[in-house]
Amino acid sequence: MSRESLVFTLGLVVFIVTFLGIPNDWKRLVFAIASVVLMYVGYSLRRSAFMRSFENERGEKMSDAFVESPENNS
Repeated sequence: MSRESLVFTLGLVVFIVTFLGIPNDWKRLVFAIASVVLMYVGYSLRRSAFMRSFENERGEKMSDAFVESPENNS
C-alpha cells in the first residue's frame, strides 16, 4: 500500500470510528494509533519530497558550491 493510500485509509477509519458505537477507550486507542501512523507517514512524504527537490535530471544531487579564488598578487 502506498503512503498516499495509507493516509486516505487512516482518514477514512478515523471518520468511520467517530460514528460507530464503540466504547470511548477503544476510540481513544484507534485515534492515538492513527495519529502516530499519520505523523510518521506525513514526515516520510515530506522528507521524500524535500530530497527529490535536490536531485537533477540525471539522478545526481545538486549542490550550490561556490569557491572564491584567492587574489593573485604578483
